[in-house]
Amino acid sequence: MQVVRAEHAGACYGVQRALDLAMSAAERGGGGVVTFGPLIHNPTVVASLEDRGAKVVDDLADAEGKVVVIRSHGALPAERRQLEACAAEVVDATCPHVARAQMAAAELAQAGCRVLVVGEAGHPEVESLVAYAQEAGAKVDVVASMAALPEGLYDPVGVVVQTTQMRENLEAVVAALEAQGLRPAVKNTICSATRQRQKTASQLAAQVDAMVVIGGRNSSNTTRLAEICAERCPRTFHVESADELDPALLAGCSVVGVTAGASTPEDQIAAVATFLEAL
Repeated sequence: MQVVRAEHAGACYGVQRALDLAMSAAERGGGGVVTFGPLIHNPTVVASLEDRGAKVVDDLADAEGKVVVIRSHGALPAERRQLEACAAEVVDATCPHVARAQMAAAELAQAGCRVLVVGEAGHPEVESLVAYAQEAGAKVDVVASMAALPEGLYDPVGVVVQTTQMRENLEAVVAALEAQGLRPAVKNTICSATRQRQKTASQLAAQVDAMVVIGGRNSSNTTRLAEICAERCPRTFHVESADELDPALLAGCSVVGVTAGASTPEDQIAAVATFLEAL
């Protein structure tokens, strides 16, 4: 079986930076290190960090006096202030692209816009974008797609987008607003790494017998990769590790493509590739 890896796959800069910061903190923390929420959406990585002494906490009280690592998805402004007040040290592992989106949301609010956040309601990054815009005084709506646009909108309207969204979804929302006669101020905060992974995964999926997409099931960008691949290659499998692969499902495949979400480190990709190459 030939295994072909997508040109762009696996941990992006923001995730790798967060991992490096968290690992460094754990090594020098002496057991007094916590991450405020899961560092990234990858259960295997989160478990590995806990084994190294960096436990996940969700309650501010559990962060008091500890070295606290802010997750790659960022934190709400109020949470950040409270952490800075109660923690022994705050290590900010917020992805720089997420931080840029947070500032963009605040800037739209400061400009007097009603802010629309294009993304998944309840996702920690989206919640942070909402909070930054609200703290700056805006009324905020989260819209998953053009179909979810609220009624009665009027200018000024500002649009900011979850960094892992598809560009086509943002474009459809903006087009729908313009069709209503609105002139939205648009902050395209989609991360280029997300777009690269989506593009090269789609290209590869059209050329192989099966696709294996590696990453946490709670990772929105990995789930989206799997959806994109399935559109081009019906035999697409989303797995978190090689243990989940059933060789019988790959029977008759000569060429298998491999890609991975932006929260998937290299060792997990290599383990799956090695498993496939041995079939």
